[in-house]
Amino acid sequence: MMNWITYVMYFVVLIGLAGCGFHKLATLYLYFKHAKDIPVPLREYPEEELPVITMQLPCFNELHVIERLIDHVSLIEYPKDKFQIQILDDSTDGTVDICKQQIARLHALGFDAEYIHRTDRTGFKAGALENGTKTAKGELLFILDADFAPLPDVLLKTVHHFTDAKVGMIQTRWGHLNREYNMLTRIQAMFLDGHLELEQTARNRSGRFFTFNGTGGMWRKSCIEDAGGWEHDTLTEDMDLSYRAQLKGWRFVFLKDVVTPAELPVDMDGFKSQQHRWTKGSIQCCKKCLADIWKSGYPLKCKLEATAHLTSNFAYLLLIVLCFLLYPKQQSHPQWEILQTYPWLEHFLNVPIFFFGSVSVALFYLMAQKALRPKTWYKEIFYLPILLALGIGMSVNNAKAVIEALCNHQSGFVRTPKYGIGEKSVSSDQVKSSRYKTMKSMMPIIEVAFAFFFAVVVISNFVDGKYVTAVLLCPFPIGFFYTSIPSLYRMMPISRKNEEDAIVDEGK
Repeated sequence: MMNWITYVMYFVVLIGLAGCGFHKLATLYLYFKHAKDIPVPLREYPEEELPVITMQLPCFNELHVIERLIDHVSLIEYPKDKFQIQILDDSTDGTVDICKQQIARLHALGFDAEYIHRTDRTGFKAGALENGTKTAKGELLFILDADFAPLPDVLLKTVHHFTDAKVGMIQTRWGHLNREYNMLTRIQAMFLDGHLELEQTARNRSGRFFTFNGTGGMWRKSCIEDAGGWEHDTLTEDMDLSYRAQLKGWRFVFLKDVVTPAELPVDMDGFKSQQHRWTKGSIQCCKKCLADIWKSGYPLKCKLEATAHLTSNFAYLLLIVLCFLLYPKQQSHPQWEILQTYPWLEHFLNVPIFFFGSVSVALFYLMAQKALRPKTWYKEIFYLPILLALGIGMSVNNAKAVIEALCNHQSGFVRTPKYGIGEKSVSSDQVKSSRYKTMKSMMPIIEVAFAFFFAVVVISNFVDGKYVTAVLLCPFPIGFFYTSIPSLYRMMPISRKNEEDAIVDEGK
């Protein structure tokens, strides 16, 4: 009986993961179906009618990137008498002095610039935005995180969509300043390209819910107020506000052809920290908003898409369960009469599940590269196995985030360290010497345990002559080794000593 239960659970989990893959194929279908439905403004503002825009720059301890951000903001093409800049600073380090210097420089250049420094980080980023909005002069608020580098024409390419009084938010597509810095940044870029180029475009153009990405977008102030304002009971205040605003009837626009470049995390711990926050926040939003979505008058297609979006990170829990089921399933194959009579039936079940669970995911991200890089997309094929392995390797980190959200475990907003990489050359030694480091945890030990376990499983399958199974399982040990080893290295005494020595040298 236990063998049967294990076997059934195995297929149930795989079907759940295949459902995520099927959703990606459905997203691809919507993307191509609405490829020609390019959003255009109702009209363009005459120059004398351009609305006042406040650019809000929330930051917390951003020594390496805040100056780059303000340099780019100072080059934005928009009438200065209709352009306000707010630096919303919660910093506790030398970033404060840099911000004050930059505000003085902006004033000297003729900008209406305001510096707001909080010593109480209540609400974290959401709290800073809520506080800044009280004195914002613009009806439109363009939000940029410190690691972004906006292009000069970003406001003029977005503002005209607000001639439609029903539009509450415009989101631009993120670009990547340091895409080719290392393997991790390249894979991250592929993940984000899939989300921004395909998912956001498909959702928006097909009339479904889609969400603000937290930065690189512009809000109508009255839309924020109508939705209840910035709230900080989740770690993804952007997603929370987006659903509340759309439930109030506001319309959002995604402009995939307007790019706002940003810097990607370059180290594994920074990436894990970011993913943990995003994953946990999305489950918190799921608990907060999903019931209201289903009570709303929106069409069923919108409710189903929102449900798929808000519950997608439960896939990490399924991945963890799958990790515990894979080996028992192989060792205790149930002797079902139907499988003995029709041995092809098991392959009939496995093949479509594998297709929807793995092949569809790879195809999804490959199509994103083809859309963005039509001449060189084929070069990204070689990175797809690493992309799938990294997704598996992140399952422990992100499953922990899901469980924390389900259990109402509260945690602070942990910033993702950025180092000013992209427009200037930054060496790996400079990254290591940075004072900004993510918190260490014991999770890498669990990840490396998973890595060794699956290495044994893969090897045993090779020894038993089960070559196809062994190859299909290879992403599991590779993924867990990839996510655990860099973090374990940072936990070692020699690594900490090298970092401390580098910081001392940097300060001389």
